[in-house]
Amino acid sequence: MRLLDRYVIRNFVQVYFYCIAGFTSIWLIFDVSDNISSFIDNHIPILMVVRYYATQIPQVFIILLPVALLLSLLFALGRMSRANEIVSMLTSGVSLPRILMPLIGIGLLTVAASFALNYSLAPHAELARKSFLSEAQSRPARNIQGQVFRNRSDLRTWFIQNFRLGDNVFNNVQVLQQDANDNIVMAYVASRAYYRPETKTWDLENVRLAYYDATGNMTKEEFLPSLKIEHWSETPFRLSSANVQAESLSLPELHEYLYFNSDFPPTLLAPFRTHFQYRLALPWTCLVVVCIAAPLGIGYSRRGVLSSVAAAVILVFSNNFLVHLFLALGEGDRVPAWIAAWTPNILFGCIGLYLLYLRASNRDAPSLNPFTAFGGRRIVAR
Repeated sequence: MRLLDRYVIRNFVQVYFYCIAGFTSIWLIFDVSDNISSFIDNHIPILMVVRYYATQIPQVFIILLPVALLLSLLFALGRMSRANEIVSMLTSGVSLPRILMPLIGIGLLTVAASFALNYSLAPHAELARKSFLSEAQSRPARNIQGQVFRNRSDLRTWFIQNFRLGDNVFNNVQVLQQDANDNIVMAYVASRAYYRPETKTWDLENVRLAYYDATGNMTKEEFLPSLKIEHWSETPFRLSSANVQAESLSLPELHEYLYFNSDFPPTLLAPFRTHFQYRLALPWTCLVVVCIAAPLGIGYSRRGVLSSVAAAVILVFSNNFLVHLFLALGEGDRVPAWIAAWTPNILFGCIGLYLLYLRASNRDAPSLNPFTAFGGRRIVAR
């Protein structure tokens, strides 16, 4: 690594870590202030509180990493510009893209970290919060009553009286096995069904088996104290999938949901398809922030620094607004899922590359100042 790279990275990383630590501390202080009375009233041990906040940190980092990148880039590059260090580097023969290369590399590392957090930990943060509150207040987990699940690929229909969300035990279960013409071939009735994830098998207790012919008449009936089923593809997650929300599912869970429920109506699958693409697109917002903030954070003169910083902030928060707008359009099946997830990043990424091109060619970005006329002249009232 060249001395120039180490210098640029050192100037940026110090501010970057300060921003992350500062934002995290502010969130932690406010959250503890809101919940400390509940912690004390319910006599929650300190280790349980630490475990709770450990589950919430990934979701917080997903939100603050782009903001920390923005402010750190603007501060570090602005400080180097005011000290004429950027101009000195350019006059020594180093191009602007080469100066920014270490910062782009840090942006890519942040993309990787954001993707790792957004893969599973961040989507489960809300469920972890609800589970913590239920456990802290000694409330039972949510019970689902009267669940019906249709396995269209294997031609099975499940009727479940009740089960606890997130558990592997299902009470009073009836499973109807059908043929290609939707005729019932066999019926399983059990007082209890237990799923073993290590072997991917189902254990049924107090089982009644009924066999039917093509006309719907029962031809045979059996009663067994227990029955082990090894060929069923259903899992507790699939059986409870009608009660889950797309934003709380991890990337593998979204893929599994879309794979096994591909025959659902498009309007029902739209939120899950959109959030699947959103999980992939969201980390790249960090690189988009680098492309926008880096050229606007560099100033070759003291004039226009404040307007460049304001433009960078406006562009990044406009990107955030469009992300939520297109996400809502995708969830409502108004636009395809990939367009809803990727359009803001593509649009503002192109804007950032254009700004970088202008800055590298020593040209100013188009002015957003309404008091500036054509040719760079200011409108002055007489």
